[in-house]
Amino acid sequence: MEKEQNSNLNKNTSNENDSDESLELNTNIKDSENNNINNEDQKVKQTPEEKILELEDKLARTFAEMENQRRRFEKEKEDAFEYGGFTLAKEALNLIDNLERSKQILENDDKLKNSESLKKTLEHLDIIINDLIAIFSKNNIKPIECLNKKLDPNFHQAMIEIENNQIEPGTIIQEIQKGFTIKDRLLRPSLVGVSKKNENEDKKDHKNKENLKDK
Repeated sequence: MEKEQNSNLNKNTSNENDSDESLELNTNIKDSENNNINNEDQKVKQTPEEKILELEDKLARTFAEMENQRRRFEKEKEDAFEYGGFTLAKEALNLIDNLERSKQILENDDKLKNSESLKKTLEHLDIIINDLIAIFSKNNIKPIECLNKKLDPNFHQAMIEIENNQIEPGTIIQEIQKGFTIKDRLLRPSLVGVSKKNENEDKKDHKNKENLKDK
């Protein structure tokens, strides 16, 4: 008997739980239906003027997005036209570098020094280098003027420091490799040597100033 009573109690409890869950489910369904009805009512309640304003806003956003896309496309097209040869131009600069190296090798050859053949060869190499630079310049690829100018990290890369007390520190006094720009962009930086003060001279100057103060 007790087992039967317990089983009946369990059944009743489960039935009650099921009924509670079904009530909650029905309540949620009704709430969602009510929300949908309310939203539809709001849409129905919109006046023609409000609908027109909503459509105008959507159209304005669509046109703004289309205009932004058009501008991006135009910018990409301009960049492709203006700087499409960037990589080729950068590679072509190796021609000038190789000619400059050839000049240095010939100038340092003891057998050729002060010879007429060396002089003519160097003249021809200079003509070729100048012609190449002229061709580059016509295509808006121009060398960076750097000698006797202050070091600018945007255009110059310092490779060595050279002691020189006659020039303000940070001044470019040697061009190791010529730099170039293409229009308003850096093609490659100039590799340069910059001046720095001699530390021993600085110490001497400092001592002299202290001696003058003591006197």
